[in-house]
Amino acid sequence: SSAPRRREATSWCQFGRCNSPMIGYASRTGTRRNLVALRSAQWRLLISRQGVWRTEGFPYALDNGAWSDFRTGRDFDDERFKTLVDRLGGQADWIVAPDVVAGGLASLQLSLCWVPHLLIRTRLVLIAVQDGMGPQDLVNIVMPRRVGIFLGGSTEWKLATMRQWGEFCAAKGVYYHVARVNSAKRMAMAHQAGADSVDGSSASRYAVTLPNLDFAVRQWDMWAPPTSRERIIEWASGPARDVDDRGKRRLRNEPVRAIERLA
Repeated sequence: SSAPRRREATSWCQFGRCNSPMIGYASRTGTRRNLVALRSAQWRLLISRQGVWRTEGFPYALDNGAWSDFRTGRDFDDERFKTLVDRLGGQADWIVAPDVVAGGLASLQLSLCWVPHLLIRTRLVLIAVQDGMGPQDLVNIVMPRRVGIFLGGSTEWKLATMRQWGEFCAAKGVYYHVARVNSAKRMAMAHQAGADSVDGSSASRYAVTLPNLDFAVRQWDMWAPPTSRERIIEWASGPARDVDDRGKRRLRNEPVRAIERLA
């Protein structure tokens, strides 16, 4: 299986990366009016470990629920997340590996521990990048069609680094998702950064806000980040970071062997 494809639209491609309408993911809702509006607009659902595990017949992705934990002060529930992955991971567009909100390299280390487990249970795993991380920390970890980027972190950091991560994902040819996008202005920023998809709660809660958000999702920006060999060289040659190299080797090798055994 491959990563979810953007909705059909006339697209303009540069350096092998196509700019076309982003995929919109709405936080799962059980409200009939909102579900009808989302289905009509061809949005998808983002199902969280902390929420109700019903797909409502929509294509969907899975969120680990770390943001909800962060806001409420709860500890991460490993077993509940594993159950969600086992139940719905096989048909999910992608799964966000567990992370630590605004946790920097500690968050990356946690995600690396989970990636091999997730890769044999779903088609695409996204690593949540957080305050304190840079592209040089992910350059040997992401993989086209298998391991992509989920832009999380604090709001200020996310907005300041959105385009940088878009350039990185374009250069590496990997999937790029921007989290917590609830306004047309931020939709435009995500487009300009080359995001493949976005998520937000506004479209789920208020059917009246969906038309403006959907219009923004369907736009594309011909000045989105191009592929750049020079940028990859710059990131790869950046200063060494305090991340366990064994985790990176495990990520590169063990999941690939596991996938080959399943094929």
